[in-house]
Amino acid sequence: MGRRLSQRIAYGVLLLTMIAVIVPVIYIILQIVINGSSAISWEFISQSPSQAGKAGGIFPALVGTLFLMIGTILFALPIGVLAGIYLTEYARDNWLTRVINLAIINLAGVPSIVYGLFGLGIFVLAMGFGMSLLAASLTLACQALAMTVTTSREAILAVPRELREGSLAVGATKWQTVRHVVLPQAWPGIITGAILAMSRAAGETAPILIVGAAFLLPGLPQSPFDQFMALPYHLYTVAAHVPGMPEATKWGVALVLLVVVLFFNVLATVVRLRTRTRRQG
Repeated sequence: MGRRLSQRIAYGVLLLTMIAVIVPVIYIILQIVINGSSAISWEFISQSPSQAGKAGGIFPALVGTLFLMIGTILFALPIGVLAGIYLTEYARDNWLTRVINLAIINLAGVPSIVYGLFGLGIFVLAMGFGMSLLAASLTLACQALAMTVTTSREAILAVPRELREGSLAVGATKWQTVRHVVLPQAWPGIITGAILAMSRAAGETAPILIVGAAFLLPGLPQSPFDQFMALPYHLYTVAAHVPGMPEATKWGVALVLLVVVLFFNVLATVVRLRTRTRRQG
């Protein structure tokens, strides 16, 4: 009886903990959907904002967010994958690699505003990119690098060692083994991590506020050196700094941003599940 009782108590505590985590999230999502759905229309999605955001739509902010996510992953993914390959396949297990691994873990916990200040000092001022889409993409790429390196390492480590040994046994070089055996097996996990890094970049406000985001622009950015609009900063401004802003507009911007972030999280989950099913089959 004692074991059964302790098992039931443990199960109940875990269930209550799960409910305590899930219920607030569901409540927030429902509130955003209920309050923001009335603002969603084709005009809201396809038009530019006017009257300080009180009228018009969010098209430039939506496109700017997509540009920002693409730029982030273009810079973060190659460096993250190459770093993961080196740390997993080539680097020796010594004090230097242990320090590097610790630094990568610590990078994930650095506040986003610190990355914004770093981007301001390096990309905006030192490298002369100015307040631009390029500077913001590089700044968010630095922030996403920790997740990209970590997921790349874990995906590469998950590849069975027997595949490496079999490739080397038939005369393949180390790089040929990595390129033709390890990476194809690890690629779905790497892509999953990259997609999650993109979704996190889509919701960042503090870094892009410092390095290039603007509240109102007449059009889309014409080059990587132009300023841009982004949904997180647009939401922050219409919710906190524009008097008389319709409530439906605030919730509508939040709903669109939520859909963008959830879309990429669901996409990462689908990629992971399809890969797992394919391997089991």
